[in-house]
Amino acid sequence: MIRMYILLGFAFLFFHLYITGELSKYINMRYSYISFSAMFVFAFLTIVQFVLASRNEEPHDHGEECCGHHHHEPSARWKRAVNYLIFVFPLVSAFLFPVATLDSEVVKAKGIHVPGMAADSSDPFAQRQFLRPDTSMYYGRDDYQNAMEKELKKYSRLPRLELNDQNYLNAMETIYQFPGEFAARDIEFTGFVYREETARANEAFLLRFGIIHCVADSGVYGLLLQFPKTAPLQNDEWIHVKGTLSTMYYQPFHMTLPYVKVTSWERVAKPKEPYVYRQFNE
Repeated sequence: MIRMYILLGFAFLFFHLYITGELSKYINMRYSYISFSAMFVFAFLTIVQFVLASRNEEPHDHGEECCGHHHHEPSARWKRAVNYLIFVFPLVSAFLFPVATLDSEVVKAKGIHVPGMAADSSDPFAQRQFLRPDTSMYYGRDDYQNAMEKELKKYSRLPRLELNDQNYLNAMETIYQFPGEFAARDIEFTGFVYREETARANEAFLLRFGIIHCVADSGVYGLLLQFPKTAPLQNDEWIHVKGTLSTMYYQPFHMTLPYVKVTSWERVAKPKEPYVYRQFNE
């Protein structure tokens, strides 16, 4: 019966994540149908296990033939207990510990890295903390180039770039891939503020945590902002900015980055869904 309760627990967990919307903090909702299907699979397996357990609990009269069949029972019990704990642990963790939304503290702890800058890092998580979304690993070289050229054609004909939850990662990757194509282009977008200790008083990063496929390949993406004068902003404040794209050599990273020369900004409420997701064209 323990197996049945474990399966029931997983079925309820997927149901809970799907109904509450917390599933979006783990995977790109483009793949939500997989988790939705898993909910029914676990429910079906729960029923199957219940039937099997009911049959096994029916009384059997084996007579004297049963003698000696349980000599290794203590050893088998602790092995089963360990196996059950392996499956129970993620269930207990999921229900007892709340889902935390990533913020600037994570950025501060792990740092911001542009792809290629932290290749020698021993921290695998640091490889995911970068400004520029990079989906090249999911394509062949030619396919990736073709995909990015399609994105460039889509965004380069727009007189103004308005980034939203749907196009944020796609547009951001295109800007970093072709920064010269968007020089002097107007842009507006929303994100949370992150200031490095070494940043100038009139500079800050405006970021969003994004998920490409799942939380394992998540990262923090955005652009450097340059204000006309010092802006009284704190980390994790959400703002909406308007400005003009340009490029500059950013000394702390020792490389040229696209950035936004801010013309106006305003504080906004934190969005209900703070994460953004990569959209893939079929």
